[in-house]
Amino acid sequence: MPAAGAGLLRFFEEDTPGIRVPPQIVAIIAVAFIIICIIIQIAA
Repeated sequence: MPAAGAGLLRFFEEDTPGIRVPPQIVAIIAVAFIIICIIIQIAA
C-alpha cells in the first residue's frame, strides 16, 4: 500500500468531534433537496 493511501485511511479512522453521518445519508438528503426544489419550481 502506498504511503498516501495509508495516510488517507488513518485520516478516516481518527475520532472527530460532531455528529457522524454516513455518506449514503448525505447523498439521500441532497437528492431529496433537489427534488423538492424542482417540485417548488414547477408548482410556482
